[in-house]
Amino acid sequence: MKTIVHKADTRGKANHGWLNSSHSFSFANYYNPERMNFGVLRVLNDDTVAPGMGFGKHPHDNMEIISIPLEGDLEHKDSMENTTVIKEGDIQVMSAGTGVFHSEYNKNSDKEVKFLQIWVIPNQKNVVPRYDQITLNRDDLKNQLAQILSPNQDDDGVWTHQNAWFHLGEFEAGNTVSYELKDPNNGVYAFVLEGDMTIESQKLNKRDGLGIWDTDKIEILADSSSKILLMEVPMSI
Repeated sequence: MKTIVHKADTRGKANHGWLNSSHSFSFANYYNPERMNFGVLRVLNDDTVAPGMGFGKHPHDNMEIISIPLEGDLEHKDSMENTTVIKEGDIQVMSAGTGVFHSEYNKNSDKEVKFLQIWVIPNQKNVVPRYDQITLNRDDLKNQLAQILSPNQDDDGVWTHQNAWFHLGEFEAGNTVSYELKDPNNGVYAFVLEGDMTIESQKLNKRDGLGIWDTDKIEILADSSSKILLMEVPMSI
């Protein structure tokens, strides 16, 4: 088993006034050659957007983009004529494929919106762009890992053009869970959203990240009331 730890305070920072962002991997003006990606996981941004502000229309191509709201309401518009609002408990996926324009704005004028912006390098280029979102059943997250993304259209969660599986879980202190990798050639990037956890003897706190590979199973302990996102992805691009 191999591991790499990214403590929350070592992430790249960007504060544009309307946007306060922490980058787990190199992004925009933050460049760290030691932190370009974890396998095909290219971007993990922890964004806070001021009331009424947001990202104006901009292009993407050949990237799988996943958004996970943590607090507030995020309005999405794109060139596929989608206009939607996502909030805590929703999962959004967009395959940029041959090219798409989109914008993301804080829907509210009186409170911030917080969300994770995740980019996964796809295993197919120039696919037809697509958009999807789901709303989770919060009971499915209680003291267990709920699948929120997979490569399969008929499986739980949204799907993506990559051999990747994402899981979310909310745990009470003292609870344990094992995660078995779907593909032994993959690795897992664990991101602690809230609380304190121990993963394979590594103590982690809020917003810490832990990459694990060369294993087929990982053991997770909630040291306090905690919430975690697991991202299983191929290690070779």
